[in-house]
Amino acid sequence: MSGTRPAQSGGGSPPPYPIGTPGLPWGAAERALWLARQQRLRSHRRDVLQPLEALPTGFESLTYGRLQYGDDRYPLVAVRSPGWQPGRPTVLVTGGVHGYETSGVHGALQFLRERAADYSARVNLLVVPCVSPWGYERIHRWNAEAVDPNRAFRTPSPAHEASLLMDLLASLPVERFLLHIDLHETTDSDESEFRPALAARDGKPFEPARIPDGFYLVGDSGNPQLPFQQAIIAAVAAVTAIAPTEADGTLLGEPCLAPGVILYPCRRLGLCVAATNAPFTTTTEVYPDSPRTTPAECNAAQVTAVTAALDFVLGS
Repeated sequence: MSGTRPAQSGGGSPPPYPIGTPGLPWGAAERALWLARQQRLRSHRRDVLQPLEALPTGFESLTYGRLQYGDDRYPLVAVRSPGWQPGRPTVLVTGGVHGYETSGVHGALQFLRERAADYSARVNLLVVPCVSPWGYERIHRWNAEAVDPNRAFRTPSPAHEASLLMDLLASLPVERFLLHIDLHETTDSDESEFRPALAARDGKPFEPARIPDGFYLVGDSGNPQLPFQQAIIAAVAAVTAIAPTEADGTLLGEPCLAPGVILYPCRRLGLCVAATNAPFTTTTEVYPDSPRTTPAECNAAQVTAVTAALDFVLGS
């Protein structure tokens, strides 16, 4: 059985993306046309901000910035565990860097509700459930400026979402980050919409790929930490299917370091997990479009990944 699902049905070349001229990067007119096509499909206030009004005892929410695109305004909210101590290791959990990746947001919220208090006496815990609220509401990978926040964690940053989060991290009274886990999904819409849009935006040809059929992790090629990655995979395997490796030993064209583990150069790509110097970092990737899973299972897989990462770095 293949470890991936085809992204395109039928043969031949995919149709050109409906915005732009093949081979030419977008200009202001194309970006404006793209923006005009985006519609609000769900509520950040209802789905994210309201649940944050009922936090575990002692946990506090803090607004670390305000995002504005046209008439749309969003408070950017993080949650901090009680009793922060300068000498205690700090752990960062992020979700919704790609706003359309639903279980990243709801998995972070579920972790806060169900498990965060179990760790608050041993670490300074910071959870940012929805880094990109505009993208969350429109179920989109990019922000309103057609910029991918998860390629923008660099200085200067091309994405407000990334720069505001980096400003928050730089302002915290902590000595070190021990762990950063960033919660993501890989969806069929990556191939039907988001990668074709990326190719069109950049004036490049679209090359179809295949979506891994299950959960996997993206580690940092500059700091792989294989036992750490394998501990997370082992825990999540009890909750949802791990993406099988392709016959050529790859996932998404990248060599598998171990089952369910591939590596990217995170700092060079400007990925969110490069925002700190934590020695343990990983990006989760849930596949919500599999017929073998459910939204509840996807959220549970994200929570399990976070707790397995914490248990590993804390030696429990």
